[in-house]
Amino acid sequence: MQNLLTNYYEATAMLLFGIGFSTLLLHRNIIKKVIGLNIMDSGVCLFLAAKGYIEGRSVPIVVNGVQDVEAYINPIPTGLILTGIVISVSMTAFALSLIVKLHKRYDTLDFNEIIRLSREEDA
Repeated sequence: MQNLLTNYYEATAMLLFGIGFSTLLLHRNIIKKVIGLNIMDSGVCLFLAAKGYIEGRSVPIVVNGVQDVEAYINPIPTGLILTGIVISVSMTAFALSLIVKLHKRYDTLDFNEIIRLSREEDA
């Protein structure tokens, strides 16, 4: 229990990932699946941010001539998080545009129903 209290950022990230994953698996509505994917992405971003931060260190900007590596945090996880956020927003916009097209064509957002209707078209 003590490790959970000291690593609450990581625990929260895993909880977010689990909520998003279960949403992705259990719901048949495509929009809910996209929301679950976004929740999973938020969990991954939080986990990377938590792993990149080291207590007592500052941002990697040289101040007062301190050039010791041990005085700064690693900037790579932050760059990965920013890149991931941009990709997530782009993929969400793309997925929602495809969902609009699917809804116009099949008049439903139920994943199983769309698959059934598309197979009937092919037959």
